[in-house]
Amino acid sequence: MGTAMRALKAHVRGGRILVDEPTDLPEGSETEVIAFDDDEFDPEERARLLHAIEEGAEAIERGDFIDGIAFANELLARREARNR
Repeated sequence: MGTAMRALKAHVRGGRILVDEPTDLPEGSETEVIAFDDDEFDPEERARLLHAIEEGAEAIERGDFIDGIAFANELLARREARNR
């Protein structure tokens, strides 16, 4: 796939998102930011979530995943075959 995904910790200051540590992202690269509501996760829950996201991204990079649409179609085909 070639698209890497990683979690970066950042804070908002003066209405701008500032990453807490240096990154090796190319200058001008585009990234998406997911904001967590501080009331939703305690630090342990947030760490587990970010770890799961990282594991999922690594699995996708390895090609170790199943396409969601293909999987749903397979389940529907199995159900249809059972009902015949």
